[in-house]
Amino acid sequence: MDPCGGENPRAETLADLGEGELIRRLGAFAPAHQFSDDAALLPAPRPGDGSLVINTDVLVEGVHFSDATTDAADVGWRAAAANLSDLAAMGCTDVVGLTVGLVAPASTPWPWVEEVYRGIGEALEAHGGVLLGGDCSSGAQRLLAITALGRLPAAGGPIRRGDGRAGDRLVCTGPHGLSRLGLALLQGEPQAATALDPALMQRAIAAHRRPVPRLDAVQALIGSRPQGLPWRVAGCDSSDGLAAAVGAIAAASGCGARLERERLPLDPAMTALPQAHTWCLGGGEDFELVLALEPAWAEALVSGLPGARLIGSLMAGDPGGLAWSDGSPWPGASGGSGGFQHFG
Repeated sequence: MDPCGGENPRAETLADLGEGELIRRLGAFAPAHQFSDDAALLPAPRPGDGSLVINTDVLVEGVHFSDATTDAADVGWRAAAANLSDLAAMGCTDVVGLTVGLVAPASTPWPWVEEVYRGIGEALEAHGGVLLGGDCSSGAQRLLAITALGRLPAAGGPIRRGDGRAGDRLVCTGPHGLSRLGLALLQGEPQAATALDPALMQRAIAAHRRPVPRLDAVQALIGSRPQGLPWRVAGCDSSDGLAAAVGAIAAASGCGARLERERLPLDPAMTALPQAHTWCLGGGEDFELVLALEPAWAEALVSGLPGARLIGSLMAGDPGGLAWSDGSPWPGASGGSGGFQHFG
């Protein structure tokens, strides 16, 4: 009760705020725009050096992984890959390394920890960088807090969500929905096991357990830039879902976005699944890059990067608003295309 006898107002909870509003409010404690992208960008210490990019991500048991779907080595790989994907989403081609904070109950078997770190090492061996250190603590729940460091190449530049303009073409670097299908298969969801091609099932499970950060796509982006065109790239990764990534780029750039339904980046073998479009738009954890580029650059990138495709455009309109190019209604939250949200 307050001194006047009334009810104390209930404090807002993280569920009330949602992930986006929480990040916006936390950004007030940092320099302007520091929380706006997938990672933080620090100026190069010396002329000619690439700017340093730093990202932190947390993977929590029961939220991001479980023993039922992911063995310990795959937990380590996914933890590293998620952070390396954020480096790629900022324009990095080179990984310096990462630190690992481990929290686990005292009863956790050592072989589980050993396998997690083996998976982290395998991801670094495949994509660059070294294990730089970290910390560990006991706790009621297993989690990994990883900080990754990378550098922007001299030939490129930063990728920022807010650098898009109306008229830019939207490009994604690979198929979406495979990781969500893989999770459904691993969880034994009955609707996912209907007469699927065994090769598709293998691709989907691999996409979920061992995602690939698209550092190679940044190299292709640099190599495909038309001569004389200034560096201006908007983008992020699609870890929270394709629609969420497009919406984030559009909102930060003060634009709306129009997607072309016939160009959705689906694995051809998935098209017969009734959930295919929903999982493509909102399944999440595909870890591809979604980019907004000048049309000529977008065309050149798609021509030079296998699996990349044009999926739509930024346009003048409600910032962050999504629409289909054919004018049909955009699926609402009930359609399951909004992507993953913490605290939701």
